[in-house]
Order: sequence, then C-alpha cells, then structure tokens
Amino acid sequence: MHRGIATFTLDYGKCPPWLFERMVKLGREMTRVLIEEYGPDEFIKRISDPVWFQSLGTVLAFDWNASGLTTILTAALKEAIRGQEKDFGIFIAGGKGKTSRKTPDEIVSWGEKLSLSPAHTNNLVYNSRMSAKVDSSLVQDGFQIYHHSFFFSKSGAWTVVQQGMNTKNATARRYHWYSENIDDLIVEPHSGIATQIPQTSALNLTSRNSDKTRQISTQLISDGYQTLLSDIEIIKKHSTKTSWMATLKRGADELTLLKLHDIDFAHHPVEGEAFWNSPYLKKILAKLAHLKPETYEKLLSTAGVGPKTIRALSLVSEIIYGARPSYEDPARYSFAHGGKDSIPYPVDRPTYDQTIEILRQAVVKSRINPLEKDKAIGRLNSR
Repeated sequence: MHRGIATFTLDYGKCPPWLFERMVKLGREMTRVLIEEYGPDEFIKRISDPVWFQSLGTVLAFDWNASGLTTILTAALKEAIRGQEKDFGIFIAGGKGKTSRKTPDEIVSWGEKLSLSPAHTNNLVYNSRMSAKVDSSLVQDGFQIYHHSFFFSKSGAWTVVQQGMNTKNATARRYHWYSENIDDLIVEPHSGIATQIPQTSALNLTSRNSDKTRQISTQLISDGYQTLLSDIEIIKKHSTKTSWMATLKRGADELTLLKLHDIDFAHHPVEGEAFWNSPYLKKILAKLAHLKPETYEKLLSTAGVGPKTIRALSLVSEIIYGARPSYEDPARYSFAHGGKDSIPYPVDRPTYDQTIEILRQAVVKSRINPLEKDKAIGRLNSR
C-alpha cells in the first residue's frame, strides 16, 4: 500500500466562476491528451495516485495545499467530459455533499446507457458503497466523509476519491482506491491516503494487524444476541475498574477473559462513550445476530451498520478476548515520491520527474491558447 501525507487545510467559500471555467476547459484538454496517449484505464489508474491527482489539480490552477482541490478538481473533470464520456471512455459519478449520495443512481444510469450487464453494474455500485463504508467505519480517524467520487471505465477499471473533514483542527484527508490493487475490500484496500498530519491514535480495522479483531467480531455475532449482550454487560460492570479476570464457558470451549491491568478505561478511544446505553445499537446488533453474516465484509455491508456498531464489536473483541486492533493511523508515511529530507526515504527523482514530464507534455499538446499553456507550465515548473 502506498500511503502519503499531503499538507492541506479546509477551504471555505466557493471557487470563482472564471477559475472553474478555465479548469473545465484545461481539464478537458488534459483528459483528452492523456487518454489518447495512455488509454482510459491508465487515466483511471493515475487518478488513484494521491500525488498525481494533486499535481493535476495544481496544473489546473489550484493551490497545492487547499482541501478544495479535491472537490473542485473532481467537479471540473466531471463537467469537462460531460456529453463526451463515451468518446473518452471514462465516467465520473458522485461529488461533494448531496451529490455524493447520487453516486449509485449515476452508476446505474451509465450502466443502462452502456448496456452493461446488471451484474457488472451492481458490482460497481457495491464497490462504491463499500469504499464509503470502509472509510467511515473501519478507518475511524476523526474525519467525516463529505465527498465521494467514483471514476470508472467501460472495461471495469475503477477508482474512488473521497475526502473527509476534521472540524476540530480544520484539516482534510483524502482517500484513494484503485480496483487492480485490491484483493480484499476490507483489508488495506487503499492506493493512498493523503492528510495534513497523522493522528496519534486511529482505530484502523483495515490493517492486517486487525485480522483477529475482524474474525472475533464476526464470531460474536454468530454466537447470538444474548451471548453478545452478556459480554457487553461484563464490560459495563467492570468499566470503572483497572484489573479483573473471569472465565466464560461456552459448551466445550473455555474462553479466558483478559486481565485488564494495562487498559485505561477512562482514556480508551472506544469505551468512553458507554455504547451499552444505546437502544439503536442494540437493535442493530439484534438484526446482525438474526442475519448471522458469514464474513466481516458481509457484516459491514449490512444496512444500519456504522461506526458505532463497529467500535462496539471491536471493544468486546479486544477487552474480552484479547484481540487488540490496530490503533496506528494508516496515513503515516511521506509522499510516494519520497521526502526532501530523505524521510522515510530519498526522493525517487526519476518517478517524480516522469510525473512532471507527463503532465507538461499533456499541457503542450492541449488545444488551449498559448497564454494559458504558459501559465499551466509555469505552475508545474514551480513544484
């Protein structure tokens, strides 16, 4: 997985019409040239690269360190190809706020226009929906998703670009997915995560280090609602204590509860919300116990399951059965191209130069006036 850290803060206000119009015009030409040179699937792949995406936004006249780059660039590209999607061979669904909730309908509409099989279309919708669920429920890092866009080609390649905001520190975080990089939708599926600063603690259930937590969470649901409530009651009863031990027998199996001398309940990232008092959560847990999803992915995909349900199951798995999940922020590394201070590794100059050169050539070949070309190349040269 290629993780990345970019520095961008929340943008307020709207993009001025004159700037958006120019971004649409240049974006159309950049898209045309890149697709002519490399094909639709390669364009989809490049969008999944956080650095390449950020660079494209910079070329199209946006500030490097602005969160608005994500939303405006996506909107500009979507407008740029409007009416020419079939010619370009790429399709963009979703966007910011309310528009993001229209993503499934837009994908279905394109599926009908392109005569895609229902199975193909439904799979695209499922991938879009699950990527949003994963980044809101399995990666609990303090950022609320407010932008979701789904790029795809007729052949089936797809990329997700979605962004979350943290209103407490006024920063944004962008999540990238790419279909060919994904073996499992819930296990380290990102092609990159760009953020301003890494979080000191984030519940990361996509990590391979959270495998046991996911397994036990699924088993807890399979064991039945009353058994799960019993486990929750144990946590509730001992939530103010710092050390205890008990055993629980289920048939032929004996499960030994954790000795909690190392767990600080008052500062635990999950337990502090006292989730056992939530009637809605109990309703969702009862629903899951009735459905008995066979896998963690099916558990997550169940309607009504959200961050709170996932946190509750994670806590029970950790405290009762010792399955501690990963609390490491998945966006804790430097740019994919490396850092100027050689942290975590020196800049990959050939790759970095290639990124710039590809975009520069696209600008040169674009059919825009010379003045706009010079400005775009100037922005590239300043990076």
